[in-house]
Amino acid sequence: MHFDRSVRTGLDDHVFVGLCPEYDGQDPDRFAQGQALADRIGIETVALGNVIMHTAARLRLADVLSCIREKTTIDQLGRLALPNAERRIKSEFEMRRLFQLYPDAIANTSRIAAACPFSLDELRYEYPDEISDGLEPNERLRKLTEEGLLRRYPDGVPLKTRSMIEKELRLIAELDYARYFLTVHDVVTFARSKGILCQGRGSAANSVVCYALGITEASPDMITMVFERFISEARNEPPDIDVDFEHERREEVIQHIYQKYGRHRAGLCSTVIHYRSRSAIRQVGQAMGLSVDVVSALSSQVWGVSSSDLGDERAKSAGLDLEDQRLRQTLDLAKQIVGFPRHLSQHVGGFVITKGRLDELCPIENAAMADRTVLEWDKDDIEALGMLKIDILALGMLTCLRKCFDL
Repeated sequence: MHFDRSVRTGLDDHVFVGLCPEYDGQDPDRFAQGQALADRIGIETVALGNVIMHTAARLRLADVLSCIREKTTIDQLGRLALPNAERRIKSEFEMRRLFQLYPDAIANTSRIAAACPFSLDELRYEYPDEISDGLEPNERLRKLTEEGLLRRYPDGVPLKTRSMIEKELRLIAELDYARYFLTVHDVVTFARSKGILCQGRGSAANSVVCYALGITEASPDMITMVFERFISEARNEPPDIDVDFEHERREEVIQHIYQKYGRHRAGLCSTVIHYRSRSAIRQVGQAMGLSVDVVSALSSQVWGVSSSDLGDERAKSAGLDLEDQRLRQTLDLAKQIVGFPRHLSQHVGGFVITKGRLDELCPIENAAMADRTVLEWDKDDIEALGMLKIDILALGMLTCLRKCFDL
C-alpha cells in the first residue's frame, strides 16, 4: 500500500496508530505490525488498554453480559468468552511493562490525556434568544403577562393577584427563566392556533404567570397557590412545566418545534432503563443456562419493580437448592447487575432547546421515528447541567374531548 506523505501535512499531531492488546499471545506481533504501519505512513503510535472492566473480579460478569448481548448461554459462548481478566484498568507500571519496547507510544498516551482536560463544568447551556420577539426577555414576558391579565380579569386585577404576579416576575428575572416561559407560551399558542387542545398541569398550576399566559387554567381565585412548589431560589432547580396535548396531534407540535429551532438545536431527551431485580434475575438466569421453570420461580419472588436483593430466604421459599453452585453464581451475578444501564429509551416528551448547536453540549442521535432527534442523556443528566426541559406530553382524554366538541 502506498501513502503520499504530502497529504499528511498538518495531521501528524492529531492522527495516531493505536497499539491495542488482545492478550491472546499474539500481541508482540500485533504491536510490531502497528509500529511498521505508523513508520510507513509517517505518524506516531499510541498505547491503548482495550479496557472493558475496572477490576479482574468482573470477569464472570463481563462474560454474562456478553451472553445477554449475543442471546446465548455461558455454555455456548465459546470464543466470545474472555480468555483472561487482562482487559481491566491497569496501573502505569503494568502499562509500561506491556509496552516496554514502545516507550513513545506510552508517552503519547500521556500527552493526549494531558491535552484533553475537559470537565462537564465547562458546558454552558444557553437558551435561545429569538423567542423574545426583539425585546428583552423579561420585558417581553411582562408584556404578554399583562395582556393575559386583561383577558383573565376584564374588570381589573385583584390586589392579591397583582402582588403574586410581581413576586413571580421578580423571581423569574433573578433566575433568568423568562425565555423558558416564553417558549412554553409560544408552543401553547401554536397548538391553539391549530385547534389542538392543550393544558398545562403539575406544579406549574401554582404560577399566576402561567395562568395569565394561558398555559394553565388554575385561577388564583379558586385554589391556594404556593409558587415555591414550582420555582424556589433555595432549591436551585429549573422549573418544570408539563403541557398535555391531544395524543393524535402531538406530533404536529413536536414538528413545529423542530421547524422553528432546527433539529441541530432541539431534541428529545432520553430515559436510561436500568436493570431491576426481576429483569436482572431473568436475563442472568437465561445466560447461566437455568431452566425456564427455575428462572420463573426466582423472578416470582421479586415483587413490583424492586431493586432490592433477592435474599436466600425467598429463594428457599421458591423450593430452590441454594447449595447448587450455578444457582448461587446466578444470584450473585444478578445482584451485581442490578442498577446497570440496560438500554436507552426515548423520554415521553422532554424537549431541550439550545441557543447554539445541540451536539456541542451532548451526544445526539436520530430517533427510530422519522424526523426526530434524541439526546443520549436522560432527564437527570439534563437537570444536573442546568439545561431547561419542556415536557410536550400526549393525553388521550384531550383527544376524546376534541371529538366530543366536534360531535
